[in-house]
Amino acid sequence: MTTVMTLLPALVAGLGLGLIFFGGLWLTVRQLADAQHPWLLFAMSFVLRLALVIAGMYLVMDGSWQRMLACLAGFIIVRQIMLSRLQPDQLPEAHREEGVEP
Repeated sequence: MTTVMTLLPALVAGLGLGLIFFGGLWLTVRQLADAQHPWLLFAMSFVLRLALVIAGMYLVMDGSWQRMLACLAGFIIVRQIMLSRLQPDQLPEAHREEGVEP
């Protein structure tokens, strides 16, 4: 039987994996304008972030679908928090003047 004490570390690990994935995405998108090969930066960032998250979730899961769901819940919580914090209306002033729409 799965207890809260075994699911809590999986939830925390999911929060960490979410921070790695979505934080890395945020950093990548901020660097795209200055990159010489933006498609290469984006592709390599995606592959690295995805590999880290898949490996991390596999290790956290350890054969238990309950731990996998707890880890996924933490991942989704971080996604929702970052979406609420980084709204498109928070674009820098320079982008608004150029007429760039989100």
